[in-house]
Amino acid sequence: MTAPDAHGTVVEVLGGGVVLGGRPVLRDVDLTVRGGEFVAVVGANGSGKSTLIRAVVGLRPVTTGSVRLFGVEQQRFTDWRRVGYVPQRSGAGSGVPASVWEVVASGRLVHRSLLRPLRRADRDAVREALEVVGLADRATEPVTTLSGGQQQRVLIARALVSGPDLYVLDEPTAGVDAANQQALADALRTVSAAGATVVLVTHELGPLAPLVDRTVTVREGRIVADVPGAHASASHDHHHHDGDRPVRDDHVPHLGAPVDRLGGRP
Repeated sequence: MTAPDAHGTVVEVLGGGVVLGGRPVLRDVDLTVRGGEFVAVVGANGSGKSTLIRAVVGLRPVTTGSVRLFGVEQQRFTDWRRVGYVPQRSGAGSGVPASVWEVVASGRLVHRSLLRPLRRADRDAVREALEVVGLADRATEPVTTLSGGQQQRVLIARALVSGPDLYVLDEPTAGVDAANQQALADALRTVSAAGATVVLVTHELGPLAPLVDRTVTVREGRIVADVPGAHASASHDHHHHDGDRPVRDDHVPHLGAPVDRLGGRP
């Protein structure tokens, strides 16, 4: 990891707005996240909370306002290895069969070319990431044989191996049993203790609550509260929405490609 920008600001959204299908999903959002903070974004289904963090990482373009990462306007930001994005689990784990090791190792592509074999540093990073998420003993197994919670931990390990400064996680504990929620919390505690910044969307904080520095509540596309510490979400419904488009929570992460959009950026 490298140090955050000189002003300590990792994420800055000013007057952010997103329109999907002709309907405003985010309206005039202001959000600042400083280096080392652990921020939970909560809200009812359809509130726009997932759209907000997808806008932060460039997966949803803002139609009004601006987004800055590490002090750089998002459109000009190129150092994507500093951002580790863990998507909301969706789809059916189909596509190219891959072992746990192979999926996690794909996160190292930000440090090497696609055809270049893994170096010792790459292999060490993969081993360390698997140890952090408690899956070192499952490295050679096909990802599809793991439970939903274990697969989510694989995606976190894939983000870990690039050594990012900012982790952005979309519903990492949705549909995950208590044991895997605790394992996820333990992994994020390690990441946070190392000085990384964490922003996550969640319905229920559960074992993550002790880690949270601030809770941001989104309602009808606006930030209506930004308070210190952990604050319970307003909804326990597990049918998630991204704006006006429902997203199924079928408890299987999308692993159809070895590298997601962020991981494949230069």
